[in-house]
Amino acid sequence: MAISLHRLDPQMTLWNLITVGTTNKDGRCPGLITSDAFTPGTYKMRFETGQYWESLEQDSFYPYVEIVFTITDADQKFHLPLLLSRYSYSTYRGS
Repeated sequence: MAISLHRLDPQMTLWNLITVGTTNKDGRCPGLITSDAFTPGTYKMRFETGQYWESLEQDSFYPYVEIVFTITDADQKFHLPLLLSRYSYSTYRGS
């Protein structure tokens, strides 16, 4: 699944694209951002769920999923799972 990571510019209130990636066969996207580039702030991950389901020749309800989250301590390890079906999703902060 294609993923893009954006960071909010608090002065301009605009999302800046940081990087893009694709999940592996385990549904993970390791190395999406380096620890140097990961600084405190507000981020958004966009998951291209519609393209994913299309590639499996299935319909889905959500064309994409965006998850907005705030990082206060960038030294911590972060894992942001997206649990997905064709008609629902959920997420949580993993460790």
